[in-house]
Amino acid sequence: MSLEKLLEGQMGYMRGKGMQVTMISSPGPRLDEIVKKEGCPHIPVPMSRSITPLKDLGSLVRLIIIFRKLRPDIVHTHTPKAGLVGMLAARCCRVPIRLHTVAGLPLMEAKGTKRKLLLFTEKLTYICASRVYPNSHKMRAYIEDQKLCSPRKLKVIGAGSSNGIDTTYFSPTQALARAASQIRNDFHIPEDALVFIFIGRIVRDKGIQETVSAFVSLQKEHPHIHLLLVGPFEDDLDPINEACRKEMNNHPSIHIAGYQGDVRPYLMAANVLVFPSYREGWPNVVMQAGCFHLPSIVSNINGCNEIIEDGRNGVIIPAKEVEPLKDAMHLLITDPVYRMKLGQASRERITEHYRKEAIWEALHQEYRLLFTTQQPAHDL
Repeated sequence: MSLEKLLEGQMGYMRGKGMQVTMISSPGPRLDEIVKKEGCPHIPVPMSRSITPLKDLGSLVRLIIIFRKLRPDIVHTHTPKAGLVGMLAARCCRVPIRLHTVAGLPLMEAKGTKRKLLLFTEKLTYICASRVYPNSHKMRAYIEDQKLCSPRKLKVIGAGSSNGIDTTYFSPTQALARAASQIRNDFHIPEDALVFIFIGRIVRDKGIQETVSAFVSLQKEHPHIHLLLVGPFEDDLDPINEACRKEMNNHPSIHIAGYQGDVRPYLMAANVLVFPSYREGWPNVVMQAGCFHLPSIVSNINGCNEIIEDGRNGVIIPAKEVEPLKDAMHLLITDPVYRMKLGQASRERITEHYRKEAIWEALHQEYRLLFTTQQPAHDL
């Protein structure tokens, strides 16, 4: 999923610039499609997203074997677990350029022993890396403030984000409009209904419980509103509570679409993105929604509060609170002129700052600079 969603197109771009790229991730569906699209070989290495020391050791050993065979000049990792085992393996194999992108920190929401363990593993990842790339300026500030990494290793690529966004692909078209109309028909959503949409993993720390609670309360006063939920459930990692699940399954105006490989028609079918996540690195879905002229309601966290400028292209609210979310949703329900104003500014902001080509080329230039200088790890 990270290769398909988080880094889509980036590997193929680097290959087109003359780099030999090998993709490594856990095995999963659609890998043949990803390999074909990117034009790069793939090596499967099972990696657990949860804390599993024995499995992690197995992943580490497999990566060491792979790196010794490939002898790469650069290893670039994404996600916390792949970063930990990838940077450890690269350091063991003396890979000269070891890069890790920080797109989110689970430790932000962890407590007690779990937080201490996550702090240790995150610091270990950064020690093994020769460069660390927070994908937002506020994420960089957080890492520095928590003293997780030496400031001289830190750098934000371009204006932020891990991969930018394809503003041509994420554009309204007549074909997408037809698909959006079909989605509304399938879920029995009237043409004149106002649709709030959430896209992401259906887990507690994405703010799903607050979203459902606020929506159910508002829907009693505004029966024409609907809530469309797009994304997979991950009950093994961070499950929502039973009350929320029951409401989602039984409420006639809440529609569960599940995981979708192409979210564009769902964005076309909606009017407002609701994304009150507790923590993010750089939320791609907020950029995607902006490309379709959707205003976004986001929590005041890293990434979200850089893409969204409160009152210009969306509304920023405190995380983990139902009432501010409810107030923001109510405002966009009752003030259509304001809602349209925010939506009209959304695409302009995304195309100005976060086009994928700009992010890819900035990263490519970073690779070239590091490869040319080839400084030893202890100098970085």
